[in-house]
Amino acid sequence: MASKLYVGGLPYATTSEGLRRHFAQCGTVESATVVTDRFSGQSRGFGFVEMSTEAEAKAAVEVLNGQMLEGRRLKVEMANPQASRSGGFRSGGFGGSRSGGFGGGKARAGRW
Repeated sequence: MASKLYVGGLPYATTSEGLRRHFAQCGTVESATVVTDRFSGQSRGFGFVEMSTEAEAKAAVEVLNGQMLEGRRLKVEMANPQASRSGGFRSGGFGGSRSGGFGGGKARAGRW
């Protein structure tokens, strides 16, 4: 079963393909994604790599965590499972409305 890794501290010029090549030294890379800004398309400096086995993922953490890549020190760790994004109170979200959930209605008139 594939294991997902979080990779922080990426140089902003790193591409998903470059990330894949860098992690291939530790085993079979199922996927590699550099997270980019939605509007500018520029890298946000982190990404995710999915290794084909848990043993390869652990090897990648041991070998690559703290290693320098283009002048930046990588932070490699097992990724936390993604939480549900439904936003309801029972699912761990904060509820509320699209306005932020903290009021969002009309401005209140002065008290006096």
